[in-house]
Amino acid sequence: MKTFISYSHKDEKALERLHTHLAVLRRESRIDAWFDRKILPGGQIDSEILLQLEASSLILLLVSPDFLASDYCIEREMEYAFERHRSGEARIIPIIVEPCDWASTELRNLNALPRDGKAISEWANQEAAYHDVVRGLRRVLDAVREPQAVEIPAGGTVSDTVRSGGSLYRIKRTFDEVDRSEFCEAAFAIIREYFREAIAEIQNITELKGRFVSISRFSFTCTIINRTRTRATAHITVHSRKQFFDIGDIYYSFTENAPNNAANGMFNIEADDYELFLDPIIMSSGQHDDRFSPETAAEYLWRTFLQQAEVSVVQEIDRER
Repeated sequence: MKTFISYSHKDEKALERLHTHLAVLRRESRIDAWFDRKILPGGQIDSEILLQLEASSLILLLVSPDFLASDYCIEREMEYAFERHRSGEARIIPIIVEPCDWASTELRNLNALPRDGKAISEWANQEAAYHDVVRGLRRVLDAVREPQAVEIPAGGTVSDTVRSGGSLYRIKRTFDEVDRSEFCEAAFAIIREYFREAIAEIQNITELKGRFVSISRFSFTCTIINRTRTRATAHITVHSRKQFFDIGDIYYSFTENAPNNAANGMFNIEADDYELFLDPIIMSSGQHDDRFSPETAAEYLWRTFLQQAEVSVVQEIDRER
């Protein structure tokens, strides 16, 4: 189920912990959670948020004193969420992160999580509180009747989701090699553009120096230097399967201008009955991490790359939350 998470940026640790506890539901393809950290650099913030709110059937509100104090969270996101809730297009579930005056707001009419609306911070074991939240979400997902799947012939051109007569339908389809190849090209282009734009932003930071080089249409390499640390230089080279060697659909090495016959990790194109996605594999362990969208894969690679130079990402969106 497409899910929107509204939260104050001051509660980001709570968001990260919730995201971790939702991992099993994501692997089961029961929930597809979106929050504003997924907006790519250069994205239109307000329009993207409204678009994701409109597309979501489940809206989670991480409620805290900071959430209630945020004009954006209350007057924009929550107000629009309630419009969709009243019309029956979406369900709102408040998740009480810290004790606050939420019972004096419109939220008092909703059944909150964890159970009895007891704030997560007040639980003796906060991991048990997050687990209680996940169990509550499972009950909701089990109770909501899934849209009827409609079979279409292989190679059909119907989009994965269509809105018809006010109802949302998911369309089953079969993906052929052309579909996979086109998805691979598009995913690689998104990752390459993400790195190009991110390196350009790095140039505005005095302590850092970055370089992006497009080797070919199907390969690029990047370098970043952390001038505040000795030997804190990181490299990454990313290839797509269009190269001679077919290690993975999209694969990467943490070396400069790495040859296309070696990799530290890869993303393979996989599909369920409804959509294509990227399956990340870490070469050293053979571990399958999760199913990624191209945008999520780009962010994952960028953050992992920066760690090599002892740099972490603290992305601030230009608005008060």
